[in-house]
Amino acid sequence: MAILSINNLTKNYGKIRALDKVSFEVPPKTVFGILGPNGSGKTTLLGIIMDVIKASGGSFTWAGDGLAPNDLRKKIGTLLETPNFYHYLSAEKNLAIAAKIKGRGEGDIEKVLRLVNLYERKDSKFSTYSLGMKQRLAIAAALLGDPEILVFDEPTNGLDPAGIAEIRELIRQLYKGGKTIIMASHILDEVEKVCTHVAIIQKGVLKTVSSVAALMDTSAENAAVNVLIDISSADNQALKNIVQQLDGVESVTAVEGELHLVCSEKTTGESVNRFCFEKGIVLNKLTVKRKSLETRFLEITGRQSDK
Repeated sequence: MAILSINNLTKNYGKIRALDKVSFEVPPKTVFGILGPNGSGKTTLLGIIMDVIKASGGSFTWAGDGLAPNDLRKKIGTLLETPNFYHYLSAEKNLAIAAKIKGRGEGDIEKVLRLVNLYERKDSKFSTYSLGMKQRLAIAAALLGDPEILVFDEPTNGLDPAGIAEIRELIRQLYKGGKTIIMASHILDEVEKVCTHVAIIQKGVLKTVSSVAALMDTSAENAAVNVLIDISSADNQALKNIVQQLDGVESVTAVEGELHLVCSEKTTGESVNRFCFEKGIVLNKLTVKRKSLETRFLEITGRQSDK
């Protein structure tokens, strides 16, 4: 049975349709990523399922919807925006206040601080924390009361590489501990590294929903398109015009100063380099890599990357 079922969910802001009949189900004990660029409708979707925003149409159902609203809320921990903690209070005291407001979890404070690796700094003022530590404390607050489901909106937004790594590892630990995690992100690499399932949304429209493994599978319909090559030169526009003529190149996408080639299996980095050189173009970068979620995202949405 699905943890969350969404059926034709629609949201209009005046003439703007932020969500257009979105439908999917979230399996239990998964890390379910909602992937899309900024403005795609991810945050609106999370706001609706958490009863913060009213939908214009459609419906959603949580497993256990027969419970009283307060009991249902106890099953869900959320991090939808920058948390409001008291800067002059310690982590422990901030969590005590959060538990009192929630009406649950007062006995969980030590456990959640240990889980997010902040117990040694429990007496430190919030103002002394790094951004990564502040985000981990926000996740600790979401864990009060031991909810079965966690809903995060852009959990690594604004963090440095070390902070991002900390949050990703924490999400993996929570998943291994049996939690269901629903997280919105615009970062392709993040979804690929931590999520088991993904829904891709573009301009409010659901483009696909799948397990990440199935989406990345090149053994079936994508079997003939399994070589990915990144190239660049001093003149990428001229390079694009030339490389499109090479047999075996299925698509060429310009992303952040590079050209991403999706090629048939017969294509090699050597053949691309030789072809370009013969046409008078010297490459300053050539990287052959495996199929990634970024490539699948570009194939599905037909757009440039929003990383």
